[in-house]
Amino acid sequence: MPTSKEVLRFLKRRGFQETRQSGSHLILKNPETGYRTVLPMHPGDLPRGLFLKILKDAAFNLDDFLSD
Repeated sequence: MPTSKEVLRFLKRRGFQETRQSGSHLILKNPETGYRTVLPMHPGDLPRGLFLKILKDAAFNLDDFLSD
């Protein structure tokens, strides 16, 4: 599974911007689509379920991430 930094890079390349931070969690929003997601910036890999939930919230799937 990817790390938070890898997911953050993917989301930023796809138009997401950091809107605010609450503790160690970044709140990201895509101004074009209006989609929002929360990304915990913890060390190590993200758990699989959480990773897939973040992608779903951002309107992407695993294939989108892997093909990037």
